Amino acid sequence: MHVLILGGTTEARALAGLLHGEVRVTSSLAGRVASPRLPAGEVRIGGFGGVDGLVEWLAGHAVDAVIDATHPFAERISFNAARAAATAHVPLLALRRPGWVPGEGDDWRSVASLEEAARALDGFGDRVFLTTGRMGLAAFAACPQWFLVRSVDAPDVPMPARAEVLLDRGPFSLDGEREILARHRIDVVVTKDSGGAATAPKLTAAREAGLPVVVVRRPPVPSGVPVAATPEEAAAWVASC
Repeated sequence: MHVLILGGTTEARALAGLLHGEVRVTSSLAGRVASPRLPAGEVRIGGFGGVDGLVEWLAGHAVDAVIDATHPFAERISFNAARAAATAHVPLLALRRPGWVPGEGDDWRSVASLEEAARALDGFGDRVFLTTGRMGLAAFAACPQWFLVRSVDAPDVPMPARAEVLLDRGPFSLDGEREILARHRIDVVVTKDSGGAATAPKLTAAREAGLPVVVVRRPPVPSGVPVAATPEEAAAWVASC
């Protein structure tokens, strides 16, 4: 059996480790990170050339099942995977870690997009901790606030005119997030609802500091695609195929 895993997320790597040795596993990484953490099994890096290219790859490599374990905000890849799997008549599962849920004491402002997040910053102060990654910074390019931009690789332009870049990769510690908020005198945090524990400490640190958090809602999984919340659930789905 040949399983194609789309994505280089923590969950994708864990799933590849669970399946490796049981079935043939190929993990496909987008190539947006310069030095990705490689999973067990076979690895390919780069796009497929859209829906048609993915359909051709599935047929040419005799793929029996596809698992979309991409980042929750990789909307286009998920859409292409759903169309390609349906066209090729290959079963598809989405592996999505649960989103974050606000708790007592949290001051979250939910928005639908990065552009809406940029508009929501007015009135929250001048110093923003922007943790949405290096893609999409153009949405904040016209904002007058000062930004601390955290990303794994150097961000693209355009980006905010007043900004400092912090290159770092999770998981992050609570003490480290507390120190960042205090040292940079942060007034508001902006994040995507990526879910998971690796980047969640910033939310706890913001709550402790009484800071508002602007949270960009994740896009929905394509209609009709079943969803697993953990690598173990996804591995069980593969076993049932």
